[in-house]
Amino acid sequence: MTQNRTKKIILGCTALAVITLGAVAFQKSPWGSAAAQMPGGEMPAMPVPVIKAKEKPVQIWKSFSGRLMAVDYVEIRPQVSGNIEKVHFSDGQIVKKGDVLFTIDQKPYQAAVNQAQAVYSGAKNDEAYAQQEFARAQELLKSGAISKQGFDERTNQLKNNKANINAAYAALKSAQVNLDRSTIRAPIDGRISRPEITQGNLVKAENAPLLTTIVSDKEIYGDFEVDEETYLDFIRSQSGQSVESEQAIPVKLSLSNDTKEYQGKIKSFDNKINPSTGTIRARAVFANEDNALLPGMFANVLIGSSGTDSKITVPEKAVLTDQSRKFVYVITDGAATYREVKLGASTNHERIVESGLAVGDLVIIDNLMKIRPGAKVQGMSQAELDAMKAQMAAGTQAGASASEKAPSPEATEKPQDTPAKDAPAAKE
Repeated sequence: MTQNRTKKIILGCTALAVITLGAVAFQKSPWGSAAAQMPGGEMPAMPVPVIKAKEKPVQIWKSFSGRLMAVDYVEIRPQVSGNIEKVHFSDGQIVKKGDVLFTIDQKPYQAAVNQAQAVYSGAKNDEAYAQQEFARAQELLKSGAISKQGFDERTNQLKNNKANINAAYAALKSAQVNLDRSTIRAPIDGRISRPEITQGNLVKAENAPLLTTIVSDKEIYGDFEVDEETYLDFIRSQSGQSVESEQAIPVKLSLSNDTKEYQGKIKSFDNKINPSTGTIRARAVFANEDNALLPGMFANVLIGSSGTDSKITVPEKAVLTDQSRKFVYVITDGAATYREVKLGASTNHERIVESGLAVGDLVIIDNLMKIRPGAKVQGMSQAELDAMKAQMAAGTQAGASASEKAPSPEATEKPQDTPAKDAPAAKE
C-alpha cells in the first residue's frame, strides 16, 4: 500500500469519527431531541425575540455634529514691562475673578507713583498760595491799592495753579495704573492653563507675549451648523421669527464615548445662510457643572421637536441594510419574512418607520444574523426567551449530575471467584 493511499484512509477515518461524534452530540442536545420527535426529523422553529409594532407618541430629534467652545476665553498678556517676580498659580487650577496670577517687578512703578504724588502735593500747595494772593488782590482792588493789571495777573496765576493740580493728579493716576498692572489678576472665573513664561523672565508691554489663558468652566457653547432644509422645515416652522421661540426649542448634547446627555438651550442662529455650504451657524449653551466638557471637543448636538407625533418605531438593532435599502424581518405564518421599510428620524435609540410596517406586525429584534427569509421561527417575548434558556440550563445541569452519580457497568458487574495461582490442588 502506498503512502498516499495510507494518508487518504487515515483522513477518511478521521472525518467519519468527527461526523459520528457530531451526530451523537446533536441527538443529546435539546434541539436534536426535539428534531427527533418531529415528523420526518425536521428542525423545530427557532425561538426569536419579537415586538409588536404599534404607534406611540414620539418626540423627533435631529442630530448634528458640533464642537465645544468656551463661553469666556481670555489670553493673559503683560501691560507693563519688567521681570516676572512670582507666579501665583498651578497648572490647570480653578481661579476666581481677582485672584493674583503674576507679579512683575514693582519697584520702578512704585517709585513713579511716589514721584507723581510729590508733584501733586506741590501743585496743591502752589494752588493754595495762589488762592490767598487772589483774595488779597480782591481787597486791594477795592481800595485802589492795586492796579487792574496786577489783579489780572493774580487771577491768571490761580487758574494756572488749578490746571497744574489737574495735570499732577492725572500723572499720579497714570503711575498708579502702571503699578496696579504690575500685579496681574484673573479677569474672569474659570480654569487656567499653564504659565507660558515663568519666574525671572523679562516681559515687555510692546508686542506683549502670552503668559497664560483662562476659560470659563460653568457653561460651555456647542457650535454646529444646520442645513437649510432642516432649518426651514424643522426649526423655523416651530419658532417662526421669534428669538424667544428659538430659545425654547429643546436641545441636548452627548459625547461620542459617553452615554450621559447634557440639557441646554439655543443661544442663537446666525443672520445668514452660507451660500458655499448651504448651512446656517447655530450655537447652544450647556451647563458644565461637572467640568467634563472641555473647549475643542467634538460633540453630538440634538435638536428636538416642540411637540409629539404618533409614529411606529422599532429598535435600531432590528434594522438591517441591503445595499441602499433598509429592511426588517417580520413573522408571517410562522416564517421570517423580508420587509423593506422607509425610516424617519431617530428617537431614544429607536427609528421611526414611515412606511413598510403596519400596527400589529411582529418584528424580530435579535438573532438576525441567524435568520434567512422563509426560515421557521417562533416569536417570543424577551422574558419568555430568558425563562426557556434558564429551564434548558437547569435540565442540562440535572442531566450532568445524574450522569456523575450513576455507577459504571464495570463497577456493577459481579467479580468472579478465581483460584489463586499458587494455591494447592484440592484433595479428593
